[in-house]
Amino acid sequence: MTVDMELEAVLRAPELEMPPYPPKVITLANSKKMVVRPIKREDVPTLLKVVRPTLDIPRDYYDIVGARLYAELLGWYRYRVRNEYCLIGQVDGFVVGMVNGRMWDQNIGISLHTLAIDRGLHVGAHLFASKMEYHIEHLGQQEVWITAESPIGFRRWMIEYGLIKQEGVQHELGGATSYKLTRDLYFETKPRLVAGVRPVPQELLDQAMQSILIASEAEVTEKICGVKGR
Repeated sequence: MTVDMELEAVLRAPELEMPPYPPKVITLANSKKMVVRPIKREDVPTLLKVVRPTLDIPRDYYDIVGARLYAELLGWYRYRVRNEYCLIGQVDGFVVGMVNGRMWDQNIGISLHTLAIDRGLHVGAHLFASKMEYHIEHLGQQEVWITAESPIGFRRWMIEYGLIKQEGVQHELGGATSYKLTRDLYFETKPRLVAGVRPVPQELLDQAMQSILIASEAEVTEKICGVKGR
């Protein structure tokens, strides 16, 4: 056991100190209130249950996004990823989407994945914007590196934000073209794309913090595909 613990100390990724993301509330297109907040490492097993059904959904590349997100969250949970975080969106306590990323170093942020469970309400877009807000305004980084794995992601991030194409730079997610969001570009697009108010009303925050509620596997499939789950 002693040897195993000594090896674990070597295997665990070192981590930079990261200030917490301050929760906020966003009013969705259906007038529902979505609380956006960070999760703790110990919440990961619950979120893995949300992600798992997407592994069998090829529509809009949910399968590859889900598989990679699942591995990233598990890597964070097992202390195998440096400086990772995850933000979730909750409506009435239920998870409707999540985003994750990490700090490459003090100046560069890495956008990993965005997963929306409730579609048609811009949940993913709001959560992605919250992720950019965290990197630039709260972590104080100079730029965020981003790549896309689906046409929807490319339209939502690269085109809508007017991201800057990076020549000769490979994103850690693989060979797809890498883009970046700079501080100047973030503040230029913030009035149009970053929503939400703080502080979150105490009743809403208490409901979100009390427990992380998740839909069943069939419900997740139905929300994403628009058809009854298996």
